[in-house]
Amino acid sequence: MRYQLYYWPSIQGRGEFVRLALEEGGARYVDVAREPESAGGGVAALMSLLEDKALRRPPYAPPILEAGDLHIAQTAAILAYLGPKLKLVPRDEASRVWANQLQLTIADLVDEAHDTHHPIAGSLYYEQQKAAARKRAGHFREERVPKYLGYFERVLERNRGGRGYAVGNAVSYVDLSLFQVVAGLRYAFPKAMRRVERSCPRLVALHDRVERRQKIAAYLASARRIPFNEQGIFRRYPELDG
Repeated sequence: MRYQLYYWPSIQGRGEFVRLALEEGGARYVDVAREPESAGGGVAALMSLLEDKALRRPPYAPPILEAGDLHIAQTAAILAYLGPKLKLVPRDEASRVWANQLQLTIADLVDEAHDTHHPIAGSLYYEQQKAAARKRAGHFREERVPKYLGYFERVLERNRGGRGYAVGNAVSYVDLSLFQVVAGLRYAFPKAMRRVERSCPRLVALHDRVERRQKIAAYLASARRIPFNEQGIFRRYPELDG
């Protein structure tokens, strides 16, 4: 199958978790909004899908995966669908449910990371909420990041026989997402992460292992990988790093 991914063309955002799975799974896909408008792509194509009144199951927001007649939104739902098809999750039901649970926890972390720079409203500019952002980021750095990463460290520790992976004994979409979380937090909060990573050696090792995987390494070195920037979820504002 040839998948169509609809997401904003200039940021990694939540769409990056899907991109990583598609790349590692060797899937054929089109990142629609990054295609030229003359070829039916661009933001216009994304907005056209969001505004399509003919869809009986309309998505709320991107990322959206088009797979045949299906239009799947929400990152965790997309990955739960792709996981078995791309062999990025074990086949048994307990493992698939566990992977989805972990992915939903990652989604909570991602939301909190976003709210460090937009704690009042997403419709306001960062410059309009700097004071609140400083306060929110302080709590995130000191309390939430250690709690989340400590949890995932325990998940890795308790997956005995898992060869350092989170679910089962082979790479899963959860491992790819944990790689992205560590990379994103390192970009946004480099000082805080240097402190926290000392207590998460398994998570750091997982990040490094995923980064070295052949397909992921090729993707990271390609133009398909959008650099981190200050329009996405993980943003580097030095004043928020303590």
